Amino acid sequence: MLTGLQRFVFEGSRKAATQNYGCNFPMLHQRVVRFLSWSPQQFTGDGDYRPKEAAKTYDPRILITGGLGQLGFGLAKFLRESFGRNNVILSDIHKPAAEVLENGPFIFADVLDYRNLQELVVNNQITWLIHYSTLLSAIGEANVPLARKVNITGLHNVLDVALEYSLRLFVPSTIGAFGPSSPRNPTPDLCIQRPQTIYGISKVHAELMGEYYHLKYGLDFRSLRYPGIISAVSKPGGGTTDYAVQIFHDALKTGKFECYLRSDTRLPMMHIDDCQRATLEFMEAPAECLTMRTYNVSAMSFTPQELASEVCKYLPDLEVSYKPDPMRQSIADGWPMSFEDSNARRDWGWKHRYGLQELVADMLQHIQLKNSNDA
Repeated sequence: MLTGLQRFVFEGSRKAATQNYGCNFPMLHQRVVRFLSWSPQQFTGDGDYRPKEAAKTYDPRILITGGLGQLGFGLAKFLRESFGRNNVILSDIHKPAAEVLENGPFIFADVLDYRNLQELVVNNQITWLIHYSTLLSAIGEANVPLARKVNITGLHNVLDVALEYSLRLFVPSTIGAFGPSSPRNPTPDLCIQRPQTIYGISKVHAELMGEYYHLKYGLDFRSLRYPGIISAVSKPGGGTTDYAVQIFHDALKTGKFECYLRSDTRLPMMHIDDCQRATLEFMEAPAECLTMRTYNVSAMSFTPQELASEVCKYLPDLEVSYKPDPMRQSIADGWPMSFEDSNARRDWGWKHRYGLQELVADMLQHIQLKNSNDA
């Protein structure tokens, strides 16, 4: 909790951030931040809370916001294998299932409540913040005011709290950060973006604000543009690429699948294991290796028809039909068909492990096993 003097100094610095004080202001703001977040283990300039001479002896303390969405719980389990059960704290505004509580720490966190975020970071000695709170593409279009609050106002709070406490901040971006005027096959890291959904617009905003905070204040901001992520653990959550998850559940449960995209709609995709590994490897990469703050990461690209054909090799009686949903089809038609990710492969050694064949075999195996256990 801030003392009266600390609160006065910090609130003054936040107000000053909206005024033009010339080139001396960033130094003033950084000094205020250091004053507020002082501890016996001083933070270093690259966002690492550990003393340089002891950097290899301490694990990060990680807070994941939006942890009950499609990716949060799986990433928490993955990171706990590397850093320990109690060093990774999952958070959300929703009530967690018993499985979530049994796996490790869970706390309530509202990204729209700045004071709540401050308390969580301080009380839990957080050093890495992974910001997964967001409304996805189709859901965001159905409720633009809420998407604007969660995806943009929530981001601003996370940026400010990360700056205040010298955290290493990860905010995922997406294929949805591109639009119809972007080069689509392949889509490079740097090109015109101009998305046409509130989800995509908010992600471009996140990329640019994160880079701005890095250049102006030295915040260790990092972002990966995720392709469509395919996981057997979490259920589809309203994204445009979620057909590539739903097909496995429907194939095993009913033997029938109706796709809401055209059969020839090609989009970049990635297995959840590759997504989790990419996130960790990127977060651990030395700052001096990074030539940019937002990278494309890729693994494969396929169409619904290509995916269905591969699934039918295991389930030949599967019946697939196509009934394009106008809104989701319109979104997909403006997204990349494939990602160009040579910068990630060069700068920090990214390399995917799952192609389409490996993905289908793994998804069917895991979902079938989960269904058997549930039964």
